[in-house]
Amino acid sequence: MNSTMSSTMDVTELEYLPKRWLILAHGFNMDGRAASQTITDKVPYLLAAGLELTVFSAVTGSADQRFTHRQFFPWGPAGLRFDFRHWLAMRCGRGFIYKVLTVSLSALLAPFIALERLIAGYSSQWSWALPAAWHGIQLARAGKIDLVYSTGGAWSAHLAAMWIKRYAGKNAQLKWLAEIHDPLVMRSNEQDDGLNAPSEREPHFRFQLEKQICLHADRVWWFTPGALSYAQKRNPNLLVPDARGKLKGLVVLPGANPPRTETAPLAWRASGQLHLAHFGSLSHTRSLQGLLNALPAFFSRHPEARTHLRIDIYGSDLDALSARAIQDHRLSDIVITHGRLEFDSASQQSGREKVNQLMREADVLLLLHGNSEWCAEYIPSKAYEYFWAQRPILALTHRNPTFNQLLVEHQAYIAEQSNPSAIIATLEQIYAAWQQQQMPVISAKPLGVDQAVQTILHAVGELN
Repeated sequence: MNSTMSSTMDVTELEYLPKRWLILAHGFNMDGRAASQTITDKVPYLLAAGLELTVFSAVTGSADQRFTHRQFFPWGPAGLRFDFRHWLAMRCGRGFIYKVLTVSLSALLAPFIALERLIAGYSSQWSWALPAAWHGIQLARAGKIDLVYSTGGAWSAHLAAMWIKRYAGKNAQLKWLAEIHDPLVMRSNEQDDGLNAPSEREPHFRFQLEKQICLHADRVWWFTPGALSYAQKRNPNLLVPDARGKLKGLVVLPGANPPRTETAPLAWRASGQLHLAHFGSLSHTRSLQGLLNALPAFFSRHPEARTHLRIDIYGSDLDALSARAIQDHRLSDIVITHGRLEFDSASQQSGREKVNQLMREADVLLLLHGNSEWCAEYIPSKAYEYFWAQRPILALTHRNPTFNQLLVEHQAYIAEQSNPSAIIATLEQIYAAWQQQQMPVISAKPLGVDQAVQTILHAVGELN
């Protein structure tokens, strides 16, 4: 890892980087969580670059022993209840003690949560910004950090970073990097540029927070060109070069780290069934509904396929739309839910390691992009893990040319989420290849995390 870093970045550049970084990430070291993996996968490369890291996170992940890692409960009642449940489950499971304590705490906090919603009305994690900012300001004023790197996930990390930079006192040279995972401003349709502030409280707050980030962060990046483009329309200052001719906003494709060597060998073997495997969350905006609605027509053309096709769902319960489609089309024998994969004490595999193994055993990996307008600004982080599995991918996408091009480069099967005919035709291609036992091993080079860290370190180097 050190050799990779030194071979792509000049030693002099590394020498003059700000060395003492405070990373703010509500989710950190949370097994299987995309928001956590996006930052934790970068940590080995940041350490290899000689940086001194301090991490502030919530209590919902495991503590990291490689550097100073401080975990805080939110100061608001809704956030406290949410994080306490995860913290307790990690320590005693979800049995009797967990149920008694969580129910008791929920009853105790209920009136305070109602009051918080009445006064603030924000998502529960907002109040994690309070302890993160309080302790971060102390570090900044004591001159113990040179740079704040906020990442989310939960936007409370960016709120805390804004407060730290604003109240850093004499530490006027403190730099701020902001990494925006999902767009803070959610557009409603293709004609909506998001230029007008929403009237609802939380969307309005996120709209204003984005403006503050774009004004006061030294570098801010998004994960797709579409997200950056819409942010530039809302924040024209992103289009104004600094004294060195550099723009403040940029695109960083996050990538993913390869699986550990224990799970790396390809595990796929041909079997009597064609398994499509989906990993990750499902919701009303990212649902199996489009695929499931296409299956009756596909089966009418290929009746024998009904005995072969199976759709395995890992890591999520069915969303309401998927459940209804399964019921309407009588597909309960086709769609099999396996639940969330967590640490296995018998095999000593983490949830993420188990996921990586199962990905490599699947015939086809199912990737759902979604059907909302913000798909134009979003690439599922799961895609980068899928690329490492080197299995064929069936991707149902929506209005994102950058994502489609990335999928083409990785030899994926692609269909428009809202086009049943395209989905059926793509299923027929996959089924024909499976029947002929020609399911390929994908040879395209996966996108690693090292390239993302290189882009970030170069952007920081430009600040000096």
